[in-house]
Amino acid sequence: MGILYLVATPIGNLEDITLRALRVLREVSLVAAEDTRQTKKLLTHYGIDKPLISYYEHNKLSRLQVILSHLQEGDVALVSDAGTPGLNDPGYELVKSAIEHGFRVCPVPGPASPIAALVGSGLPTDAFLYLGYLPRKQKDRRERIAQIRDEPYTVLFLETPHRLRDSLKDLLDILGNRSAVIARELTKIHEEFLRGTLHDLIQHFDQTQPLGEFIILVAGASKLEKTWNEEQVLEVFQREFTGNISLKTFAEQIAQVSGWKKNDLYRLFLEQKKNQGTIK
Repeated sequence: MGILYLVATPIGNLEDITLRALRVLREVSLVAAEDTRQTKKLLTHYGIDKPLISYYEHNKLSRLQVILSHLQEGDVALVSDAGTPGLNDPGYELVKSAIEHGFRVCPVPGPASPIAALVGSGLPTDAFLYLGYLPRKQKDRRERIAQIRDEPYTVLFLETPHRLRDSLKDLLDILGNRSAVIARELTKIHEEFLRGTLHDLIQHFDQTQPLGEFIILVAGASKLEKTWNEEQVLEVFQREFTGNISLKTFAEQIAQVSGWKKNDLYRLFLEQKKNQGTIK
């Protein structure tokens, strides 16, 4: 019975690989890689010549039986393009299936971009919440952010360059102007940490084109942040209420993120509309 090794590989700098990881890659009979071309470059750099099989998001289920069959004969190493396999990369289904079939699963620790970003951020590290990529659609993204509004932990997200500004604005709208950090291109030539508030980061990327791979880190909630004041509530009403949904539905949505009761919001919004002369 072979062993399934989960081998962490560099997230940028090729020197960030452990002696154990190199030994395992030399000794296994097969390497399952998210991108065989990328992994081939790594193996070639260290003079390792091993059979490669692709294992990525769109073939991960069809490859399961193939890899399990290889495990019957010898050890297999699972690697991702960069970092720790199974962490925002394909791997969970294979690990689960290998365990169910009685194979030993052995992690070989190493680089992980969320942890590197966290320890270099300057935000609290004693407790944190890692949520991977934010949803692409704004409605889903705002709902996800609202779910963690009252959590006291440092929160980490991954984000792509073309959605970075929109995500920062949604974070500001829902969480308030908290301390935040952007970690960019970790371990690479253009590694950068940008620190400030969410508003500061938005201003920066309004003037600078986002390039590279990003991790957003946001400070956890304090007791003072758990309820919006009336000025914040009315500002969101003025900016976001378009009349496309009922006032009651809008009040229910804002109640989910503001700490207010929906009935109190409904009365406040109704009064505001009357004052504006939009209700006869």
